[in-house]
Amino acid sequence: MAGDSAVFEAADKAVIASVLYRSGRAPEKVPLDRIDASLDTSSGLLWVGLKDPEPALLEQLGGQLGFSRKALEEVISPHRRPKVVEYEEMTLIVAITVEVENLKPSFGDTQILIGKGFLLTIRRGATATHHELRELLENSPEFLGRGSDYVASALLDLLVDRYVAALSRLETAVEGIEQQFLLRGFRESDIRRLYRQRRDLLRIHTAIAPMAEICRRLSRVEMRHIDADSRGYFGEVADRILRANEFINSLREALAFAFEASLMIGQTQQTDTTRKLAAWAAILAVPTAVAGVYGMNFRVMPELNWFYGYPAIMGLTFAACGVLYWKFKKAKWL
Repeated sequence: MAGDSAVFEAADKAVIASVLYRSGRAPEKVPLDRIDASLDTSSGLLWVGLKDPEPALLEQLGGQLGFSRKALEEVISPHRRPKVVEYEEMTLIVAITVEVENLKPSFGDTQILIGKGFLLTIRRGATATHHELRELLENSPEFLGRGSDYVASALLDLLVDRYVAALSRLETAVEGIEQQFLLRGFRESDIRRLYRQRRDLLRIHTAIAPMAEICRRLSRVEMRHIDADSRGYFGEVADRILRANEFINSLREALAFAFEASLMIGQTQQTDTTRKLAAWAAILAVPTAVAGVYGMNFRVMPELNWFYGYPAIMGLTFAACGVLYWKFKKAKWL
């Protein structure tokens, strides 16, 4: 037992909160070594929040909450994709968190463990806390009667709010790109930045898109730790995630249109340059041809001995060049 106490004493930084909520009573902080004795499956809710915990701490908590070895291994392992796994003693939901800072997304994962009378949340790589949801529990005691499954649905709904906030920041960047394109067009560095943002949006879509199917499953499939009264809330979260995915797709399409427009403008500029070069080449071909003919050493050329031969040839050459210039100008090649 001395080893267990040492683990809990060293885990102070990993424990965000360990609170027992009971209807009609003030929230009560519960030490980690007394969690098993504080579980109240009838009317209370024990919510333990951890951030970047060590495996030893999770093993000790799992032992007190009665987790099987397989369930404990799943909790300790890091996750890169959303998932839901049901065990006899609890239901595990893994959600990927998305936060945007300086227009660069960062990803983490939040594990939500739903059991009878308890809720365990484990954050890895995420900086945003669940403090606002805890305040809602403290100020709205009626929520406690709905159980840990309802609180889990509210927590997922909070994560969706943060998805939308992150996408709103990226939307501002996309609008800035479109305005910049209309004002001065794209440069090579702008094309690279546009590609990075499209790639970031794809990563965000890959991270949160499976959450819609997971929440839909929680709302339709009968599970041990999800009451029938709480399934509808998970369905609402699934609908919100689908709307967030549509938001992502709209941003990706906006960037795709901007990228295609930049390519079309670049091709148009190249075509205009090619036309101008071709027009000037045709105009300059006339004096070149005349100079080539008179550059040959022929003696029998009547205009060589004609007094007005040189002015006439030069006049005809300039006239031909002028007619060609007028034709190309009219055709908008020059």
